[in-house]
Amino acid sequence: MSGDREHELVLFGATSFVGELTAAHLARHAPAGTRIALAGRSRERLEKVRERLPPPGGDWPLIVADTTDPDALARMAASTTALLTTVGPYAKYGLPVVEACATAGTHYADLTGEVQFAREAIDRFDEPARASGARIVHSCGYDSIPSDLSVLLLHSRVQADGEGELTDVTTVARIRGGVSGGTVDSMRGLADGARADRSLAKLMRDPYGLSPERDAEPDTRQPSDNPAPHRVDGRWVAPFVMASYNTRIVRRSNAIAGYAYGKGLRYGEVMGTGKGPLGAITAGVVTGGLGALLAGFVTPGVRQVLDRVLPKPGEGPSEKTRNAGWFRHDIDATTTTGARYTGRVSGSGDPGYAATAVMFGETGLCLALDGDRLPDRAGSLTPATAMGPALVERLRTAGHVYDVARA
Repeated sequence: MSGDREHELVLFGATSFVGELTAAHLARHAPAGTRIALAGRSRERLEKVRERLPPPGGDWPLIVADTTDPDALARMAASTTALLTTVGPYAKYGLPVVEACATAGTHYADLTGEVQFAREAIDRFDEPARASGARIVHSCGYDSIPSDLSVLLLHSRVQADGEGELTDVTTVARIRGGVSGGTVDSMRGLADGARADRSLAKLMRDPYGLSPERDAEPDTRQPSDNPAPHRVDGRWVAPFVMASYNTRIVRRSNAIAGYAYGKGLRYGEVMGTGKGPLGAITAGVVTGGLGALLAGFVTPGVRQVLDRVLPKPGEGPSEKTRNAGWFRHDIDATTTTGARYTGRVSGSGDPGYAATAVMFGETGLCLALDGDRLPDRAGSLTPATAMGPALVERLRTAGHVYDVARA
C-alpha cells in the first residue's frame, strides 16, 4: 500500500501539545526518506510547528483538514498508508476520522482513554475496516501500550515454556509526570457522559466493556479498578487512574486472540506508593484525591472551581517536568501450572507526554512501514493484536524496557 500513496504517515493534530512532541520524535527518528505529512485545521499553526521541528521535519508537506469536513478527511485518509490522530476529546471529534480511515483502508492510531468512544468506534467501524484491510488501533500511548504489550510478552514466554495459561496478572505502576489540559478535558467528558447516560455509566463499570462479544466472555471475577489501599509484596498500593481503561484493552486483546492468554485470566492494575508509614499515607491520599476529583467533576460549584484551576486544552507540563518524568511497571503473573513470572516495563520522560510521543511515533512508523511483520489482522484492534512483537522491538530500540522472566 505504501508505494501507492502520496504519504506513508500523516500526523493529524500536529499542532496539539502531544502532537508537536510526536512530530519532533518522528523528525529525529523516522528512517531517512519516510514520507510524512503534518495535518490540522489551521495552516498558519501547522507552519509554526513545522518551523520548530529538527530536520527533515521542516520540509514536510502540510494538509489542512477539519473533523467537520468529511471530504477533507476522506482525501487525507486516502493519501496515506497510516494516520495518527491526537484530535480529542475523541468522543467529540474522533469518529469521523475513524470512519475515513476504515473506508479508505488506511491504518489508524489514536491516544484515547475514553471507553465510550472506543466502544462506539468498534461497533460502527470494525466491519468496514475488515473489509478494507485497515488496522484501527486505539490507545497507542501510555494508555495502553505498556499494559497491553507486557501481558502479550508474558503470554508468549509462558507458552514457550509450556506452562499452561495465564491466571492472575497484577501490574504495579509507578510514575512521575505532569497533567495536560487534554487529559483533564477527556476526564471531564467521561464524567459528563456517565452522569447524563446510565448506559455509559454501566459500560464504564463493565470489566469486559471493550470486548468483541460481551456474551462470549467468561464469568471470571476481575480485580477491582478502585481497591482500598493495601500492600503487595511489602509495598503499599492505591487505585491507578488508568486501570479502568487499560485492563479492558488487555481483556480485548485476549478475546481477539481467541483467549490465547487464558479464559480464566484475571488482570488488574494498581499504583505503587512506597513502603512503610509514608507509603501507607500516600496510598490514602491518592485514593481520597482521585475520588474527590471525580466527584468534583459532577458537583455544581466544585466543577466550576476545577475548571478554573486545572490545565486547559492545549496546555501541558513544562519541558523541565517532561524531561524529569519516568514510568515503571512491575508485573507479577501466575499460570495454570503454578509457575510464576515477572515483568518490567519502563521508560524515561513524562509518561503522558514525552514517553507517549515515543510510543505514538513508533506506532505510526510500525503501521506505515512494517506491514510484512505485523499480525495478519484487520479491523478494530489493540496495540498487541495489531502490531505485537514488531512494536515491542521498535520501543526497545527507542530506549524503553520490555522484559519478562521466570520467577
